[in-house]
Amino acid sequence: MKQFKIIVEKHPDGYVAYPLGIKGVVVGEGDTYEEALTDVKSAIRFHIESFGREVLDIDPPVIEAFIAEAGISD
Repeated sequence: MKQFKIIVEKHPDGYVAYPLGIKGVVVGEGDTYEEALTDVKSAIRFHIESFGREVLDIDPPVIEAFIAEAGISD
């Protein structure tokens, strides 16, 4: 079983989830955190089935992920 780092964002109308370290765009969504996570896991499986295991060949791999805020003046 391969482990993925997945970002889950909470929005006013639900949750959006996406994995790090995969070639291409993979997104899941749901009304709850759990639904978004389940949806993105299904999307990852579909992405690998559609495009092959090569989508997992990211070099270097993502070791850690951080969330930061930065103010930008306009």
